[in-house]
Amino acid sequence: MKNNIYGVGVALVTPFTISGEVDYDALAKLVNHVSDGGVDYLVALGTTAETPTLTYEEKNDIIAFIIDINSKNRSLPLVVGIGGNCTKNVVDEIKKYDFTDIDAILSVVPYYNKPSQTGIYEHYKAIAKASPIPIILYNVPSRTGVSMTVDTTLKLAADFDNIIGIKEATGTTENMVNLLKWRQNSDFRVISGDDSLALDLKLIGGDGVISVIANLYPDKFSKMLSSDSQSEQQTINKGVADIIDAIFAEGNPIGIKEALFIKGMMSNTVRLPLVSVTNELSEKITNLIKL
Repeated sequence: MKNNIYGVGVALVTPFTISGEVDYDALAKLVNHVSDGGVDYLVALGTTAETPTLTYEEKNDIIAFIIDINSKNRSLPLVVGIGGNCTKNVVDEIKKYDFTDIDAILSVVPYYNKPSQTGIYEHYKAIAKASPIPIILYNVPSRTGVSMTVDTTLKLAADFDNIIGIKEATGTTENMVNLLKWRQNSDFRVISGDDSLALDLKLIGGDGVISVIANLYPDKFSKMLSSDSQSEQQTINKGVADIIDAIFAEGNPIGIKEALFIKGMMSNTVRLPLVSVTNELSEKITNLIKL
């Protein structure tokens, strides 16, 4: 199955107006900004997009809008988040989805239920059988309450041709190192879900990052991972390290939205239960962006 997912993907935020509606003007500006900045693919309706707060109609409208804007720019590969903690609901959503112009699904490990590894395997087995396009697994135990093991990941990769990679966001490189070591197919992508580990993964042979900070600095992050100079890579990585720490200090996506607000790209509005960053963090982000 075709696998065109490699390099820097950007986990797009969902801009809102001050009154809380989806801000399509700001979304167009963002998609053009990251595309012109050199990212390799777009990721919509993930964690960073505040997807749990979006209605079914909003999600459909957002995807259609991104596809339209993307087609007028670089026509980057598009990954869409479709996941949940009810397997039947995820499968039903996949079956009625229009996947025209969508290259892959990003699907999170079921959250809250805390399934066993067998349960996680069976969940993704059902998704793989239902999906007509490639699937990227998403392991983020800090949000889901359970971590998918390397063994489960490798078994899924071996058993289903349309499972083409994993976004690993465990906060360490341990799983990524072992996946790179034991994967049977080099086309199975091992992708960092942590901006702070993107370069570490690159240097050990990984396949890129699905990045939050690339909403703000697509050019810097893309250059860091595409450069052949380790000196240049390290310089860029050091230069963005503090801002990465800052945007996650009070949670995602409130930090990156504050940074984009400071840059004049959109409002910093988030939907409850999220609230905007504290004044102290806003000041810190402002000072870091000015450096």
